[in-house]
Amino acid sequence: MTQELPPHESHDSHEQTPDYETVSVPVLVIGAGAAGARTAIELAERGVETLVVGKRDHGDAHTTWAAGGVNGALGSLDPEDDWTIHAADTLKEGHFLNDPVAVETVTEAMPDRLRELDEWGMAFDRTEDGEIAQRYFGAQSFRRTAFVGDRTGEAMLDTLVAKAQSLSIPYRENVLVTELLSDGQRVYGAVAVDLEDGHFVLFETDYVVLAAGGASALYGRHSSRDDENTADGPALAYEAGAELMDLEFVQFHPTGMMGDRYGEEWDGRLVTEAVRGEGGRLYNAAVSASEASGGSGERGSPGGERFMERYSPDQMELDARDVVARAIAQEVREGRGTENGGVYLDISHRDADYVRERLPKMYERFQSLGVDITEEPMEVAPTAHYTMGGVDIDWETGATRVDRLFAVGETVAGVHGANRLGGNSLAETVAMGKVVGETVADRDPGSSELPASMRAYAERSMASLRELAASDGDVAPAELVEELRRVMDEHAGILRDAESLRVGLDRLAGLRERTADLRLDGDRTSESFELAVDLSFLLTVAECVLRGALLREESRGAHSRTDFPEMDPEWRRNLLFHRTETGMAHRSRGVAEPSETVREALDAGYELDYHHLE
Repeated sequence: MTQELPPHESHDSHEQTPDYETVSVPVLVIGAGAAGARTAIELAERGVETLVVGKRDHGDAHTTWAAGGVNGALGSLDPEDDWTIHAADTLKEGHFLNDPVAVETVTEAMPDRLRELDEWGMAFDRTEDGEIAQRYFGAQSFRRTAFVGDRTGEAMLDTLVAKAQSLSIPYRENVLVTELLSDGQRVYGAVAVDLEDGHFVLFETDYVVLAAGGASALYGRHSSRDDENTADGPALAYEAGAELMDLEFVQFHPTGMMGDRYGEEWDGRLVTEAVRGEGGRLYNAAVSASEASGGSGERGSPGGERFMERYSPDQMELDARDVVARAIAQEVREGRGTENGGVYLDISHRDADYVRERLPKMYERFQSLGVDITEEPMEVAPTAHYTMGGVDIDWETGATRVDRLFAVGETVAGVHGANRLGGNSLAETVAMGKVVGETVADRDPGSSELPASMRAYAERSMASLRELAASDGDVAPAELVEELRRVMDEHAGILRDAESLRVGLDRLAGLRERTADLRLDGDRTSESFELAVDLSFLLTVAECVLRGALLREESRGAHSRTDFPEMDPEWRRNLLFHRTETGMAHRSRGVAEPSETVREALDAGYELDYHHLE
C-alpha cells in the first residue's frame, strides 16, 4: 500500500482543486463490522494486501448491537437439525422471496464458521458436556442459535478484530467514504473525508468491497445509534451503477425499548430476541380475566392478557418477527397498549439467577434504568431494526453488476427474502465474508492506477464537498434528517397503503428540494457535515423503500399493505432499482427454486413448538 500525505490545504474559496491524500491499495474494504473484518481476514490469509476503513473507532461497529446469537446447525442440543432444515426455515421466514443460492451458501457454511470462531477464541456459552450451547430463536425448528450470553455480536466482533490484528491487517478509523469512483461499468476507488481533521482522501484500488451496513436509521424509532446504518452501503453502490433490490422489506423488531422512564437516549433500542428465546412473554395493558374476577393472575404476569395466544397459539412469542411485530401494532391500534403505545415483555417467571446468567447485558441495562427484569416487566414496542433489501449481488461470488465492486453483510439483499430469521444476520456476515475474500483473492489484480478522467471526477467531487461544508442556507441537516424519519415512520411503517405511500413520495420530493438550502459551518469534521452526507444516502434509499412498497401490491413478510392484505403468488418476484439519467428506474425478476435437498426439508414440515419451553 502506498500513500501520499496531504499538504496544508488552502481555504481560498477560489481554489479549484482541493489538496488531498492519495492512498493506493489492491483491495479497499469499506466497513469494519463483522462482514468487513471476515472478508479482510480471508484476503490477508491468501496474501492479498487489503485496507479496511471505518467511519468510527476501530471495534465500534454496529455488529456489537446484535445481541441474541448467531445461527448454525451444529445440533449441539437437537442432533436431528442440519443445514438443509436451517435453509428451509430461512426460506419460510423469507416467504420464499429469498435467493436460494444465497440461503444455501450461508446455511451450509455456518457450522464450520461457528467452529472457526470457536477456534479463534470466541467464548460461546457451553452445554454441560462442553459443546457450543444453542437456544431457541423465533421461527426456528430447532435450537440452533449459538450465543455468548446476550452480547454475541460484541463477542464476535472482538474475536474478528483480534484475528485481523494478528494478521497485521491495516485499518483506518474515522474515515467517511462519500462516493465511489465509477464510470458505471467498473469501480476504480473512492473519495473520502478523514473526520479527524477534515482532509480529503482519494483511494485508488483494484477492488472495492462494500460492507457498510444497512438503512434502519431511516426511521425515527430504530434500534441503531443515530449515526449507524445510515444507508451508506446501498447508496454508494447505487450511485456507482449497481442495482438495489427489495428495499420495501424493512424488519421491525417486535421489542424495542419504549416508555418515558427509559429516556430519549434509549427509545427504540433493541431488547434482544434472546429474552423471548429464554421464555419471555408478551402482555398487553388490558385488564385480564383473572384480575376482573379478583384473581391475582399467573406469577410474573404484569396483569394484562398474553395476547400472542390469539395470533399464534403454537409458536406464541417465538413466531416470526413480522408476525409478532404486527400483533403488537394491532394490540396498540385497538386500544390495548400502554399509555406510551407499547406492550409488556416479561421474564420474571424464570429463576432470577438464570435470567442474570443468560441475559446479563439486558439485566444490567435495565437495572441501571431502575427496572429489575427478574421482578418486573419491560415496556416495549416495534422498532426498525434491519433492511432485508440492499445491493443485488451474485451469491456465488459477492460481485455486483459493476466490475470489481463487491458487497457483503447488511448492505446486500438476497438471503433474507421478505423477512429475516433471527440469528441469520451475524451468520451472513461471516459466511459470505469468507466467500467474497476467496473470490477477490482469485481474481486478476489488474492495475489500481487511476485513469485521468476518474482523477478529475474525484477532484470535482471533493470541490463539491468543500462547497457543501460552506453552505450558508437556512436549513440545518439535522432538521431534514428528523423530517425524513417522520416521513418514513408515518408512510412506510409496519402497515402501509397506496395513498399514504404516494404522500410519502411527495413529501420526500419536497425534502430533496430543501437540501438546496442547507446551512453548515464549513468544518468537515463537524456533525452537521456528516449528517449532510448521510442525508444524501438516506434520501436515495428512502425513495427505493417507498417506490418498492407502492409497486408491490400484496402483503408478504415485513411488507404489509392494508389495501392488499393477501400474499399474491404472482408477486413472488424481486424488485430491482437502478440509476438512469432521468432518475430511478425499476424492473422485476422471478425467484429461482431451492435445491432438491432443501426442498425435501421443506416438504418434511419441521416447525418449532413453543410449548417445548413450558
